[in-house]
Amino acid sequence: MPSMDAALPLDADLHGDPREHASTDPDDLPGRIERRLLGRPASMGRREVSQGAGVEPATARRFWHAMGFQNVEDDEAMFTEADLEALRRVATLIREDHVSEELALGMTRAFARTADRLAVWQTQLVAESLTSPFSEELEGRDSRSVPEPRIASDAAELLARICDDVEPLLVYVWRRHLTNAIARMLADADPAVHSDPSAPIRVVGFADLVSFTSFVRRMSERQLARLVQRFELLASDVITEHGGRVIKTVGDEVLFVHTDAAPASAIALDLVDAMAEDELLPPVRVGLAHGRVVSRLGDVFGMTVNKASRITAVTPSGHVYVDDDMARVLGSVSGFSATERRRRMLRGIGVVTLHELQRAPGGRGPTARDGAP
Repeated sequence: MPSMDAALPLDADLHGDPREHASTDPDDLPGRIERRLLGRPASMGRREVSQGAGVEPATARRFWHAMGFQNVEDDEAMFTEADLEALRRVATLIREDHVSEELALGMTRAFARTADRLAVWQTQLVAESLTSPFSEELEGRDSRSVPEPRIASDAAELLARICDDVEPLLVYVWRRHLTNAIARMLADADPAVHSDPSAPIRVVGFADLVSFTSFVRRMSERQLARLVQRFELLASDVITEHGGRVIKTVGDEVLFVHTDAAPASAIALDLVDAMAEDELLPPVRVGLAHGRVVSRLGDVFGMTVNKASRITAVTPSGHVYVDDDMARVLGSVSGFSATERRRRMLRGIGVVTLHELQRAPGGRGPTARDGAP
């Protein structure tokens, strides 16, 4: 989808000569940003948009909700030309590509949820990049988690200026990940690889920062945000370096998966090393479980996931523990050893024999991508 009005300055409107319609109100930055990103200002109601796209008003309402936006009255001028074009594209997808409305709604929700988190993430990153690391500390306001008005305005204008350059990168990254996801789907469906394609085998890992609660008590909100951001950055780099997939991060914990035991083991041990070498972060503990998982909407579920989580909770600081299945697989893998530790009763799982994962003497195990998750 081509970007709209990329050449217009930030203070331009789209009705005729932009110089004749530039906003002179210094407080109208949100309006100028909206016009820069979405094109013409909101001028249509829901009925007008649905008629212009050739869909029923009820269908337009469902897609509007799927995009994550609040309900509006039929005659309320809340929609722009960009909204109309988006709805037209959805209608064309359903009509000409024979995609069901339910599938189109599901894909819209996936885009919306991902885009919402992405947009918030990027606005915070840009605002933080424009904030001096010393100014707030000198003024005694380091606890501030929301940028000051000047920083927020500068970040808004910068985001609006670079959005047209960033948009092709977003599409490119999505296509690359879509290619990888399709390859995984085809591999999982191959009966020669998986006897049960509905629940493929994965190595599931949880990495958990130790004593995180005590850190929370001692830190300001901004300091805590920096710590969490540092943890997510380091963890993501280690996981993706070995071909793993980050499923999600929740504050002091990251969930990842891999298809192969060796690179999954390298991830776990490298996470421990990376956190130990970082002065900002507390130590980490990692639990790994090997078995079948259920994958749904980008997440993973099932007993293997629950087991990995429970193992992590009983793993000592700075160590990696694995379950019996993972230890058996590692028995035929060079570069690692799994030493049996005592049996533990894991809540909701039962009695499990745990094994401590270590690098075999004289080797660090694989240090590059050895397989796709």
